[in-house]
This record gives sequence, C-alpha cells and structure tokens, in this order.
Amino acid sequence: MSRRVRYFVRRAHLHTRGPYAFRLLSPSPGRVRVAVWDTDPRVPPAFTTDKPPAAEDAEDGRGLHLVRACADATGVSVLRELGAPRGGKLLWAECGVPGR
Repeated sequence: MSRRVRYFVRRAHLHTRGPYAFRLLSPSPGRVRVAVWDTDPRVPPAFTTDKPPAAEDAEDGRGLHLVRACADATGVSVLRELGAPRGGKLLWAECGVPGR
C-alpha cells in the first residue's frame, strides 16, 4: 500500500501546477482508501482505460496501471471544468488491509 500512496502523491507533485492534497481513509473496517486531489481536471488515460501500459523498457508509464491492478477498487471524480478555480480531480484506490 505504501508504494501506491507514494506513487499517487508523486504524480500529483510532478503533473500539476497548483496545490494538491493526500487523504488516507478507512471507509469500513479492514479497508483503506488512498485519495489524491489536484487542480488539473484532466484524468490520466491510464486511470480510466484498459489500454496496455508502456513498453517494458520505458522509463515511465506503468504506475497507474499497477495501482489499478493491485487495488480492489479505483475511482475518479472530476470536480470542475478546465480553468475553473478550485476544481481539479480526485483519484482514489481502495484495498483490504492484510490480516484484518
């Protein structure tokens, strides 16, 4: 789970020009949800499609595919249109906590 958290936060840091926020929730006993909000309303294609990840020798392009493959559930909410103040998107991934 910690790798998914780091990846989400790193992506928000690298790919948005405004603020971003991280949230860790427990929506029900034995479940954890990682959510990252940023100001860019554009949803990364890898988060919403089953398009194959980048080639094996590519420097990047697999992270969100791995997050989706490892999570029990994922989702995205676009909060406002491009150019609107305080809009953006919220990406989340949820999984069970081992041993619970």
